[in-house]
Amino acid sequence: MRLRVFIERDEDGIFVAECSTLPGCVSQGKTRSEALRNVRDAIRGYLASLKKHREPIPPSISEEVIEV
Repeated sequence: MRLRVFIERDEDGIFVAECSTLPGCVSQGKTRSEALRNVRDAIRGYLASLKKHREPIPPSISEEVIEV
């Protein structure tokens, strides 16, 4: 499954990763890589909760990156 994740560095230098497709699914890390690992775990937990409660799973994204 492909989901879009936004990563920003906060004022304390911590990387914050958020999956906008899954409201409230946010994690963080000291490094960009750590934030990505942590948000991946958060997404897995979020999707497991949706399944458990028989809630709809959002569709996977399909996008292209074009360089100009």
